[in-house]
Amino acid sequence: MLVLNLLIKPFWIFGIDRTVQNTVGAEEYGFYFAIFNFSFLFYILLDFGITTFNNKNIAQNNQLLRKHLSNIILLKLVLFIVYLVFTFFAAFVIKYSKEQLYLLAFLGLNQFLIGFIMYLRSNLGGLHLFRTDSFISVLDRSVMIFICALLLWGNIVPDFKIEYFVYAQTLSLSLTVLITMFIVFRKAETRFLKLNWSAPFFMMMLRQSFPYAILVLLMTFYNRIDSVMLERLLFDGAMYSGIYASAYRLLDAATMFAYLFAVLLLPIFARMLKQNESIEELIKLSYTLLITPAIIIAVASFVYAEEFMKLLYPIHGGETMLEFDYRIMHSSRVFGLLMTSFCAISTMYIFSTLLTANGNLRYLNYLAFTGMVINISLNFLLIPTYQAFGSAIATLFTQFLIVGVQVFLVYRLFKFRLNYLLIIKVIVFIFGVIFLGYFSKQLQFSWHINFLIMAFAAVLLALAIRLLSITYLFGIIKYGEKH
Repeated sequence: MLVLNLLIKPFWIFGIDRTVQNTVGAEEYGFYFAIFNFSFLFYILLDFGITTFNNKNIAQNNQLLRKHLSNIILLKLVLFIVYLVFTFFAAFVIKYSKEQLYLLAFLGLNQFLIGFIMYLRSNLGGLHLFRTDSFISVLDRSVMIFICALLLWGNIVPDFKIEYFVYAQTLSLSLTVLITMFIVFRKAETRFLKLNWSAPFFMMMLRQSFPYAILVLLMTFYNRIDSVMLERLLFDGAMYSGIYASAYRLLDAATMFAYLFAVLLLPIFARMLKQNESIEELIKLSYTLLITPAIIIAVASFVYAEEFMKLLYPIHGGETMLEFDYRIMHSSRVFGLLMTSFCAISTMYIFSTLLTANGNLRYLNYLAFTGMVINISLNFLLIPTYQAFGSAIATLFTQFLIVGVQVFLVYRLFKFRLNYLLIIKVIVFIFGVIFLGYFSKQLQFSWHINFLIMAFAAVLLALAIRLLSITYLFGIIKYGEKH
């Protein structure tokens, strides 16, 4: 899964998504990005926590796949109608224009397709069919790369518009749904989809998945509200939303791999907890594998923020040098803070996944609600003065605060012993990478060479202090094969 995603998703983000923004401009892409994140706000109504609940449930009770499949599919269709009602009502309340509503209709459909794919994949994950799930995880992006490449470089359309980007998403997601449904039906040993209306089943499923639903709703709001608030609170909000999007793109790319760990770990945690097996060693292995590259990425992004932004987002057509310099300066500051929060996000994916597998949804919901209130409040306070940089500050503060409490909860609930040696190694590594970052900046080579030297030296440092070990990776694989 990690190899396939390393091959496909970076090319999608840097080759396609970035090119789209550079082609249509920061303001038009910011227009799309704000609506895209707005369509995420009520995503919970599409899923209602069913995917997370189903992943854990199927992992512990494989025989339920065939029994529940048709009922859940019908329930997902009903929830899609509810989602559309709430989303468009909210869009009318905040006075979206006709152009924004038109784009929102397609993005809302895309959110349904994404949620449906995630539900189908949760069955594969629950059955521990990780290899099949790996291919499905990159299928939609692979198709989108092909379609968007034709539109961007194939001279098929004279002028690429942001709408084409959205249409390509719809087509690729639809194809992925059809292929994934075929695979899941085969695993469930059923050839035909019989939609059964069962109100008692729907109520049972919604009641059991409700805690997961609240968690997803709260997490979505405090992770996706930033660009929406930027677009609504500022006069030139679309431009600042575009600046925020350019910096957020790399955080989104890095977060994908942390999310993949969570997807793999949830069914493994669930089964190990059911069998009363110790998970302390698996926590250490997975955390070490995530936090090591996270620290390197965060420090490198902070030190080389301006260089990365200039490389990825060159001057647009019609943009003056003054406008370009302002955009790069602002996006670099945002980028440095956002990528620093990646360390907190990586840690959060490990510990929140464990709490989810253990059924500690109440604690997670309290934390998510607190995070949402803090993040929205900080955005209201900081955006009018600091624009996108203010949103980045809000994100950084919120993520580190919430993950700190999560780690404390895990150690209290599971009675883990404090691993002082690991803590010392992480602290030494952080300061070592910071030193390597600023030292590499002084070297008399091009910044590309300096950056590579820093990254290579940081990996050697991790190996030297035994924070990172190849055997850790094989340890994760062994846990996956066993469980």
